[in-house]
Amino acid sequence: MGSLNGKNVIITGAGSGIGKAAAINFVQQGARVVLVGRRKKVLDEVVNQLREQGGNAWSYQADITNKAEIDALVEWALRELGEIDILVNNAGSASKTLNAQWIEEAEWDQVQEVNMKAVFLLTKALLPSMLQRKNGTIITVSSLAALRPNLLGGAAYGAAKAAVRNFMTYLHNTFRNEGIRSTCILPGEVNTPIMDNRANPPLQSIRDHMVQPEDVADAILLCASLPVRTVIEELIVAPTFLRDVSGDLEISRWKNAPIAFRADDFNNK
Repeated sequence: MGSLNGKNVIITGAGSGIGKAAAINFVQQGARVVLVGRRKKVLDEVVNQLREQGGNAWSYQADITNKAEIDALVEWALRELGEIDILVNNAGSASKTLNAQWIEEAEWDQVQEVNMKAVFLLTKALLPSMLQRKNGTIITVSSLAALRPNLLGGAAYGAAKAAVRNFMTYLHNTFRNEGIRSTCILPGEVNTPIMDNRANPPLQSIRDHMVQPEDVADAILLCASLPVRTVIEELIVAPTFLRDVSGDLEISRWKNAPIAFRADDFNNK
């Protein structure tokens, strides 16, 4: 694998879960990492841990759906660190309402903004410098929901993750001959805090058999570490064991449904 020593990396959603695990991996390989997220205190705690271990890491609080804040982040990173070699789009958000029949427009829009618009804004802001050097790696964590959408992730989440997968393929097809590597990683169920927001949060015994954040982080590191002549276009990371989710799907169907509809459903059973 190629050396990541001295490479500059930006990771979104880096305060916990996959993003945190990815930051640890990159720092251990000698990379210089900017951890981006909404919660400054959480980011600082991770950065302090990394620095105590001799790593080079910085925290940056930003709303990644806001163009002005993204532009400020990229301007700061280019000024303080020099060129950004690797962008890891990891931040994600799922709706609480999972059935397209019940979800409100505002909730739909919020999911699209975090999962799709933010990736576009960051990519657009970093592309000019990457293209100028004819070198850059963009890795986006999508979801297996992009390929197999259902009520577990919900309508908005599946649509957003499919859109970002399409966008990453577009980047690959458009800029590969200009030195840009674009990779889309599609994890199945991952034991991250997002599970707590499920309509039927899985028990710990179930989460133990899911993909773990470290597993996806290792996949990210693999994609970033390969020689620049090689790109992994798309990678599925799924649990080995397939669990029965039929009960979860039924609960998800009625999450946040109007009371009248839920009552009718109960009375018809």
